[in-house]
Amino acid sequence: MPTTTGCPSSTRTAALPWIALGVVYLVWGSTYLGIRFLIESAPAMLASGARFVGAGLILAAIVAIVAGPGALRFTRPQLVTAALVGLLLPGWGQGLVTVAEHHVSSGLTALLVACMPLYVVLLRRILGERPPRVTLLGVSLGLCGLGVLVLAGAEGGSAGVTGNAWWGPWLVLLAVLGWALGSVASTRLPTPPNPFGLAAVEMMIGGTALAGAGLLAGERWELGATSTSSWISWGYLLVFGSLLAFSSYIYVLGQLPVSTVATYAYVNPVIAVMLGMLLAGERFSLVQLGGGLLVLLAVVLVVRAEQRSRGIPAPEGAAR
Repeated sequence: MPTTTGCPSSTRTAALPWIALGVVYLVWGSTYLGIRFLIESAPAMLASGARFVGAGLILAAIVAIVAGPGALRFTRPQLVTAALVGLLLPGWGQGLVTVAEHHVSSGLTALLVACMPLYVVLLRRILGERPPRVTLLGVSLGLCGLGVLVLAGAEGGSAGVTGNAWWGPWLVLLAVLGWALGSVASTRLPTPPNPFGLAAVEMMIGGTALAGAGLLAGERWELGATSTSSWISWGYLLVFGSLLAFSSYIYVLGQLPVSTVATYAYVNPVIAVMLGMLLAGERFSLVQLGGGLLVLLAVVLVVRAEQRSRGIPAPEGAAR
């Protein structure tokens, strides 16, 4: 029978998930610094919630124009999935990260968030799957690295942030748990055929919940007192961080295994640390850098072991 292996359109379609994953690799690494500049003069939860609601509305309009209004019609189970994942990803995960950056530098935040694949492995183990032994070794190594990062961050503080609290790094780790729960849930629950329609609804629901939490916490957004750099950061986060990168993330979760998608944790911390040092004057001790390297090594071990055990080809250009 004839095959479509050599068909250009088929090749382009097969490449789209990897292109989208590349967007997640590069753009999300810069969003940590964007958040840092945003919260200098804007309320963390209100500004972040408005960012997601705005991006969700724009994406919904694009989906309705390109794919038709039917792409935004959900069954009840699909709407429940969108609500749950929206609350877990942009709501819980991104919301807590934004709040935590008042007390944790953007680079250290990214290094802590890099442990997300380790959370995914633990969640899959709880759900009854048995990961390879090398995966468990990687998780153990990653936990050691996280311990170093948390202790070093609590003792040494974080250069360039507006405050310092011992619970800052722990808040980031709690945010990562929400992100991991949402990522796993989105691959196991019913979802609509159009992933961008799903992303739009998730952002609107999560952003609304996040803004509501900000109002309940007493946040007020004085628009006139918001600095130019905060406005630029808010616009960047809305267009690139939410509209482009978050939509790409939701898309690849439906196209590639979650362990493969989690490879973005290789790249994001490196970009975030470099940008934080170059543009925000953030500093890292040798102990913190050592803990970060342990986490990244653990992520490499875990994701590569998962790919081998499932017979998944590694993304082109990934560490070998």
